[in-house]
Amino acid sequence: MMEFFTPEALSALLQVIMIDLVLAGDNAIVIGLAAAGLPKEQRSKAILVGIIAATVLRIGFALATTQLLQIVGLLLAGGVLLLWVCWKMWRELRTPHLHEDEANEALQNADLNADGTVAGGAPRKTFSQAAWQIVIADVSMSLDNVLAVAGAAHEHPEVLIFGLVLSIALMGIAASFIARLLNRHRWIAYVGLAVILYVSLEMIWRGYHEVAPYLGV
Repeated sequence: MMEFFTPEALSALLQVIMIDLVLAGDNAIVIGLAAAGLPKEQRSKAILVGIIAATVLRIGFALATTQLLQIVGLLLAGGVLLLWVCWKMWRELRTPHLHEDEANEALQNADLNADGTVAGGAPRKTFSQAAWQIVIADVSMSLDNVLAVAGAAHEHPEVLIFGLVLSIALMGIAASFIARLLNRHRWIAYVGLAVILYVSLEMIWRGYHEVAPYLGV
């Protein structure tokens, strides 16, 4: 238990918390956007499907990722993949989020922009279309989350477990609040991006030294 309070573990813990905050907010926005085009009576069901899918996928990916990262070469590959996630996040942060109001209205089921409708500007879709959109996005974002947390929490399994539990709790309880927080205070997302970039570069560095002997470097 005392290992949890070492400087290295606490540093990893802070990184994990920031990663979870940023990625939970992004995941919530994606779910909200998908659900915004549904009739009012179906939105809550679609959002629930999204949260359950994200929870199951995070658990599954966490079990697989911790084992796979032990294979020589996959730590390097994981770092490169996480670097691509950073580029994707950077582009999203630099692009105006024109439809975030609809996403937040769908998540809260409230008319936030006082236009007389809840997510009225979102394109209409069927429940099956929204569900598939949510599940496909969840696959990508859950893998991103688990990979980033596993990279930050290396050699600290207790921090990895805490990160997994926290990401699931944030998705289930506070996702819409975090989405609003990130929308109002963009600097938090940039700090999270910097943390994920650091983790990805560290994974690439460690992965390179792991495979170098096999390459005769």
